[in-house]
Amino acid sequence: MSVPSWNPRPGTLWHDPGLGMRLDVSRMDLPDDPFAGLDIAGAIAAMAALEKGAIANPDENREVGHYWLRDPELAPDPAQRTAIEEARRRIRAFVQEVHRGTVRPLIPGVDRFRHLLVVGIGGSALGPQFVADALGHSGDAMEMHFLDNTDPDGFDRVLRDDLDHELHRTLVVVISKSGGTRETRNGMFETEAAFERHALDFPRHAVAVTGEGSALEDYAKERGFLEVFPMWDWVGGRTSVTSAVGLLPMALQGLDIDAFLAGAREMDARTRETDPARNPAALLAAAWHHAGGGKGDRNLVMLPYKDRLLLLGRYLQQLVMESLGKEKDLSGNTVHQGITVYGNKGSTDQHAFVQQLRDGRDDAMVGFVQVLRDRDASSLLVEEDVTSGDYLLGFLLGTRAALAEAGRPSFTLTLPDVSPGSLGAVIALFERAVGLYASLVGINAYHQPGVEAGKKAASDVLALQRKVLAALREADGPLTAAELAAAVGSDDPETVGLVLEHAAANPDHRVSGEAGKTPWESRYAMTPGD
Repeated sequence: MSVPSWNPRPGTLWHDPGLGMRLDVSRMDLPDDPFAGLDIAGAIAAMAALEKGAIANPDENREVGHYWLRDPELAPDPAQRTAIEEARRRIRAFVQEVHRGTVRPLIPGVDRFRHLLVVGIGGSALGPQFVADALGHSGDAMEMHFLDNTDPDGFDRVLRDDLDHELHRTLVVVISKSGGTRETRNGMFETEAAFERHALDFPRHAVAVTGEGSALEDYAKERGFLEVFPMWDWVGGRTSVTSAVGLLPMALQGLDIDAFLAGAREMDARTRETDPARNPAALLAAAWHHAGGGKGDRNLVMLPYKDRLLLLGRYLQQLVMESLGKEKDLSGNTVHQGITVYGNKGSTDQHAFVQQLRDGRDDAMVGFVQVLRDRDASSLLVEEDVTSGDYLLGFLLGTRAALAEAGRPSFTLTLPDVSPGSLGAVIALFERAVGLYASLVGINAYHQPGVEAGKKAASDVLALQRKVLAALREADGPLTAAELAAAVGSDDPETVGLVLEHAAANPDHRVSGEAGKTPWESRYAMTPGD
């Protein structure tokens, strides 16, 4: 791979002085015409059709409307436009009341909420977490906390270690479109129990973001939550950060949601450009396609050289992998598409996995992210004419050069700073790139049948557990997993054994275990209750 000059050939560099952003794909070893053989015009046209209201998920009869969230005038239905604008108005009004202390804990001596706990999972947590970590400061209006799993120890770390003495000053935002997502539901129940242990009225500290008619909306209204904000079927979880899912936590934290939306809106405008050489999302999608042969044969390793962008890799894991990881194409053919995303941050990764990226398996492309502004103030000179930020740039450029010399592809996204506007633009850029790439390889980026399959399998495991525990209560003595599987009519003794092993390690179900020489020889019994 030749190392490009400062003035790379046309079609490999996008630069926008207005946004202060640049995308350089000149080190992706692209052909002379990066778009040759690709129906990029068709992909851009398909995206335009989606924005005008075309159905993206025929099996669910759903539109894709996250682009309308930052520009409601684009919504094809006036009712959608009104709903977006009304949701924004309600968010601003509610946040203003919280910050002023008009909406506050009904506890003597507590003037207002000081902590915000967001309960969600997947897109209902990753987006708000990424934004909070990237833009947060010590002087924010509220201190942020998250429950984004169904790990009991994780609940304890937040609810007991971090917030035990601050629950009386904590506002809770529960986010779930369907209201049936078990991880979020469990987090809400654990949080509610923690409030009850402190004799606090949980509903007077709680807000829901959910779909109309969902189980969470019903629960919130029955219990008397402070507010319920909308989620719509036409916004997917992984693209929901510019809806109430992201805007409500952002605004409560004290961040500028108008600048965030403006940044996304400005990038949306750039990525509608029909000339692909002037469209950064088209350029990125074409580079990914070429690097991976249109089959995702290269992993995407994101290396932002900025601590504030640590969670960018995690955010893009869901956006890219849930959107592109598909078994079938649009014609029903088995294709097993996808791009695997990894990443942490630079220069940390230079001491972790850059060695393999340069000298090991040639199966990756690297996405460098450079941020021009080091900090808000001047920096210390750690050497003559050199600051810590200069070193950070040196490590980025040095690593990029080392990869190029070894023939390893990379692209570089340059940002002026980490601000609400630039972050909104970055999110919009990758959203559009994912959509265009999906069109290029002929898949649907907006559904996730594999996720639903995993949820059903988990439900099946829990249904089996209930049968096993019931059988164990009726048993005359200790039984092995195979014996219990036979007793409940299951042909899966391994799952039965793993369920019993977990139950015996915890006091919740009163299961005791007698270890055998091998796991399948272990025997289990139910300890009598009080």
